[in-house]
Order: sequence, then C-alpha cells, then structure tokens
Amino acid sequence: MLFGGSKRTDATAGGKEGIIGAMTIAWDDAYKRNFIMWKVPRNIRLNDNIVVREDEIAVFYRDGKVLAYLDKPDRYALTSQNAPILGGLIRALSGVKQQAEVYYIQKKVFDGKFGSKQPYQFKDKEFGIVNLRVFGEFRYKVHDPVNFINQFVGTLNYQTSEEVEERIKEQMVLLVYDAIGHLKEKGMGVTELAPNLTNIEQIVLEKSKDHFGMYGIEINKVSGLYINLPEEVQKAVDTRASMQVLGANYLQYQTGQAMREAAQNPSGAAGAGVGIGAGIGAGYAMIGSMAQAAQAAQPQQPQQPSKACVKCGAIIPADAKFCPSCGARQEKIECPNCKASLPADAKFCSNCGAALGSKKCQNCNADIPANSKFCPNCGKSV
Repeated sequence: MLFGGSKRTDATAGGKEGIIGAMTIAWDDAYKRNFIMWKVPRNIRLNDNIVVREDEIAVFYRDGKVLAYLDKPDRYALTSQNAPILGGLIRALSGVKQQAEVYYIQKKVFDGKFGSKQPYQFKDKEFGIVNLRVFGEFRYKVHDPVNFINQFVGTLNYQTSEEVEERIKEQMVLLVYDAIGHLKEKGMGVTELAPNLTNIEQIVLEKSKDHFGMYGIEINKVSGLYINLPEEVQKAVDTRASMQVLGANYLQYQTGQAMREAAQNPSGAAGAGVGIGAGIGAGYAMIGSMAQAAQAAQPQQPQQPSKACVKCGAIIPADAKFCPSCGARQEKIECPNCKASLPADAKFCSNCGAALGSKKCQNCNADIPANSKFCPNCGKSV
C-alpha cells in the first residue's frame, strides 16, 4: 500500500508490489493534517486500487486535463469492470505511454493567514509615498475540484500542498492591494485606512469570487485585516487625530512645531532659513486661529461697570475702593491751592506742588492745613 504523506515511492515500493506493479493507494488521516491537497508521488497503473474516504475527493489527471473525478467514499480498482466510470483513465493507462496522476483534495474548510512580503506604495496627498504592509486571515475551500486541478494546480505545476497554499496567500495580498487602490481612486487618504478596514475586507471578499472562482477555490471569509504604516507616518496620523480634537489642521500643527523648534534653536539652520520664516508666520496664524477658536468656545461674560484708577489709570471695577494694581484709595480731594482733583492719599499736588493733608499746630495742637504758615486757631507761626 501507499499511504499519503509517506516517503515511499515506486522505487521503494517495487519489491512489495504484485507482478504487474499494482498498489493500493490511500490518503491516511495521519498524514492529512491541514494539507488541502496531496499528489500521489507515483504514476497510476492498471489494476491500482484507489481508496477514497468521506472527507476527500480523488482526481485523476493526465496531460493537462482531468480524466476522472471521484467524490464518493469507496475503493476503486482500475480494471475493465469499472470502465464506464474510469474509462478515460483506463484508456490512458492502456496506451503505449501510460502516465496518469492522482490528486487527493480535502473537502473541509481551511483557515489561513496572509501577509505582504513586499510593501505596497500608497501615494497620499498629504504624506507622499507611504509604504504599507498588510496582514489578515481568511477561510477557504476547494469549491470545484476539476477547475482547481486543471486551472490552478496543473497549470502552475504545483506538486505540494505548501506550494498551493502559498500561492493562495499571495493572491489574497494582491486582492487587498487592489481594494486599497480602488478606495484611493475615490479619494481615500492613508489616514482613513484604519476606519475602513471592514470595508476593505468586504471588497476583498467580493473580488475573490471572480478571482478565485475560475480556479475552483472559494473564499468564505476575510477577517483580522491589519495595515501597518511606517512609524513616522503612524505618529503623524496620531498627531493629526489630536489636532482634529483641538480644531486645528495638521498643516497648522506642522508650522507651529517648526516655529517652536526655531525658537528653541535660533542659531540653527531652522532659525536662519528663509522658509522657516513663513513657517513662523503660519505658526502665529495657527496660534491666532486656535486662540480665536478657544475664545469662541468660551461663554460670553456680562460687561461689568468700570472706571480708571485715580492714581495709575488702570481700569478697575467701578465699585472698587482701592486699586488692585497700585493700591491707591479710590477717593479724590481738591488741591486747596490750585483746585486740581487729586487722589485722596496724595501728599503733594501733582499740578502746583502744594503740600496736601493736615498737620498739628505746635502751639495749640489744632489740626491745620499742611500748607499753612500760621495757625488759624492761635495765630502762631508754624
């Protein structure tokens, strides 16, 4: 017998075969694992027995086309007795150059993962050329074994299940790239890839019907799609999201950053460059727009009555008794000499220089004006 997955070949099996070289061929469960296909490593001969189980299909293939297709569990002996079923194969085996091959295919659904080996260059309006890498998962099965062997395995001359699965994964990556390109033509930027992953998965699933259908392969599900951006672009995307929260666009943020760097390093090239001047100007414009936005966001406060400080001129509340800026009492007195209006705590007139306030008479202790030369109470000189 020859069991699928074993290393036994015609040469190693020759001593145990019958006089006409017939063998019983089966794909044992111990060798199936997650292999979608197994090609029997031996030409099929007349009187060989092919064992087909419930979960598999056997396909006879010769010279670029399928000769027989068996999907019912049974043992099939290649003799003249089953010629109505395997007539094409038997005729092939009866010729001078007898050569026929058997492929086993599993019926079950497989889960696979794909990932790009080479980056996809996405030309973004804002970031320029961005290299993308995509990763994801998918579920698939062989839908049409005849087309699968004729159009896919036979055409590309695949000998192992690994070659087949690798090819399917490569095609999945191409479909993702195609879907991204489709959305890009509609104006999607690189920053919008993340929120559109589900849409991309659905586009890929839809495109897979035509792409894999002609090869007899059916893609049942696309999930877990992940698009990896370069680190610097990812940071910019994150920053942009933060800027949107503040109401500023990314260009304004960039120019603001340039302004800050120039301020930190005024002697550097960034500070001396002509171009950075425009960046600084734009940065101020950004600050202005952000300030306006912040001002617009603040609730309008009701206007309070105000007045000018009698001493320093600062605008203060109308009912303030002392200036919050200079501390002057908010009362006025009249200069007894020139009648000018002066702060209540002024000691000299700011107009004529006369002394203000009062003083004590040294003779009678009466309160007299500060500029008096004689006491108006006792007449003594002060």
